[in-house]
Amino acid sequence: MMDKNMFDRLKTSEERLKEIDNLLLEEETAKDMKLFKSLSKERSNLEPVVEKFHEYQEAESNKNDALVMANDSDQEIASMAKEEIKNNEEKMEKIVEELRILLIPKDPNDGKDIIFEIKGAVGGDEANIFAGDLFRMYTRYCDKEGYKVKILDESPCGVGGYSYISFVVSGADAYSHLKYESGVHRVQRVPKTEASGRIHTSTATVVVMPQVEVNEVTIRTEDLRVDRYRSQGAGGQNVNKTESAVRITHIPTGIVVSCQTEKSQIQNHEICMQMLASKLAQLEEEKKEKTEASFRSKIGSGDRNEKIRTYNYPQNRVTDHRIGFTIQQLDRVMEGELDSIIEALMNYEQEQLIKGNKLD
Repeated sequence: MMDKNMFDRLKTSEERLKEIDNLLLEEETAKDMKLFKSLSKERSNLEPVVEKFHEYQEAESNKNDALVMANDSDQEIASMAKEEIKNNEEKMEKIVEELRILLIPKDPNDGKDIIFEIKGAVGGDEANIFAGDLFRMYTRYCDKEGYKVKILDESPCGVGGYSYISFVVSGADAYSHLKYESGVHRVQRVPKTEASGRIHTSTATVVVMPQVEVNEVTIRTEDLRVDRYRSQGAGGQNVNKTESAVRITHIPTGIVVSCQTEKSQIQNHEICMQMLASKLAQLEEEKKEKTEASFRSKIGSGDRNEKIRTYNYPQNRVTDHRIGFTIQQLDRVMEGELDSIIEALMNYEQEQLIKGNKLD
């Protein structure tokens, strides 16, 4: 039923949970809020694993009791015991599979907010219009899930859509659901600007990053060039009045971030620094992944040059190329009904993690 490796890991988790409970009762822990928060988070991750382990042990105990009763001279009791053995064995098998999933290493970024960037890529005006469609799709999905969306910077286009838009998505589990969206999104349709009615192919790039606090990354002041300018576009209420918008260039990497949505220059500067921290952290993670030969569970590289999904309007079809998933409900997807695609991606990643982290 349960192999020794899994059992040992579960016993270790059980012992660690007891240790944490004792530490949380100590006065020194209560005084150290950082430690208290860290232990509380670790406990919340361990508790469901240990509870499921206890369910397994209970089923195993019931099965062992039934094994004794199965040899009873009373045939009715023996028959009931055999049925009890079967039921508990099935329950134990089910719990083992649930534990395999619970023991999958958690993505440390899953609880973080997200910084999204969407850019019109190949296709001129149609690419920018499509970038706007993607932004609307994500905001509709976020509204449905109860996530908050805050625009950081935008470059609207006269024909509609955006050549560039960045925004923050805040909410429990937001990153765990939307982290798969990085890459090239391709649209096939007749553009509004096309008089002949021919189908065009255009693309937009999406980048999804976990939001990182500035103090989590080393950023030297001398490595920054800060430009201040007047706000423009829909977010700029102070146009031609104050230079509240901020653009920061990280000279060693060439990374550029900007924000113009807040009235205060100080607030825009703080947002820029957080965006820069997130981009630098992502850059380091990408470097680490390229040099390490360890098993990676991510679906695709998340590289902005990797085509991940096609939105075919004539066929009302959406295809995610990474997992070969197709759904004939493009109209609903563009209204934010992303659940079936996201669920398929999450299930696929879960399967790959189980294969790559076998416990037997």
